Amino acid sequence: MTISLNNNAFRKTITRTAILGAFAFASIAGTMLPISQAQAAAPQVKTQAPGFYRTMLGDFEITVLSDGTATIPLDQLLTNTTPAQVSKLLGKAHLDPQHVETSINAFLVNTGSQLLLVDTGAGELFGPAQGGRLVASLKAAGYQPEDIDAVLLTHIHADHSGGLTVKGKAVFPKALVYVDKHDADFWLNASNESKAADDQKHGFAQAAAAFAPYVENGKLRPFNGNTELFPGVSTMEMAGHTPGHSFYVFQSKGQKMVAWGDVIHAKDVQFEAPGVTIHFDVDANAAASQRKKAFADAEKQGYLIAAAHISFPGIGHIARNSDGKSFAWIPANYSVAGLKQAVQE
Repeated sequence: MTISLNNNAFRKTITRTAILGAFAFASIAGTMLPISQAQAAAPQVKTQAPGFYRTMLGDFEITVLSDGTATIPLDQLLTNTTPAQVSKLLGKAHLDPQHVETSINAFLVNTGSQLLLVDTGAGELFGPAQGGRLVASLKAAGYQPEDIDAVLLTHIHADHSGGLTVKGKAVFPKALVYVDKHDADFWLNASNESKAADDQKHGFAQAAAAFAPYVENGKLRPFNGNTELFPGVSTMEMAGHTPGHSFYVFQSKGQKMVAWGDVIHAKDVQFEAPGVTIHFDVDANAAASQRKKAFADAEKQGYLIAAAHISFPGIGHIARNSDGKSFAWIPANYSVAGLKQAVQE
């Protein structure tokens, strides 16, 4: 079918359409341009919000608190391996082996009757740029340091116990501090410094300063081995990384979570190769043995893991790979509905 149009009418229609289109475009562009310019001129913030994440464990409310991160050269710190193996495994995760930014996580457990804090972050011991954000995260989560009833330390190392004290004052003034007796006897006894490895000697002065106000006020509570501290809260002896390195086990309404402390420092290496250790281990062989034991038990029983140095929030499960020897990390599914359901119940 052929359509015949009057040329003059056609040209007038096209011209009128073009003019109207041009005006419309100019009008839209005029309204958009200032917005685009405003967006381009807005300053970049370049900071993270204080970090907290919540999940339920039966009747217990778990709040993960971020103390920030620390950047470390894993290719230099990991032992019982080679730099080539470390680089290969970290490369799969798109990480630079010389500059791996590792999370420092702490875990706040509200049992309904007590507020328990597992580890305290680094405080001021890593300087202003790394760690030191736990109190800000705690406040953002709706709590104050004075609310904490007890601090449960997995072990005495700067990034786990350093946040107890800042500028000589107790950060958690009402809290009792629980730690395995073997760690307290080792790190809080200055005479042991001469027997420690050179790169661990600084830990004794740091520990003395961090614990001083709690020791002076009679708030230190050493425990020995596996014991129940509170209803649904018990300790698990996992010596190796330090002499009194401990897990904390939380159980409520048939659900279980284990706070791991420093059984793992580099998930992208040590899940694949559990025998890899780190310079910070006081007893590397024992630490490797405990790691393999912890991985196998978590995979077999399927309970929730709270990990101090797995990317925030560090909550998840463990799976065994098809080779039967290596493992994989499965982050917990993010949930809002789970918290609401718990409130309704």
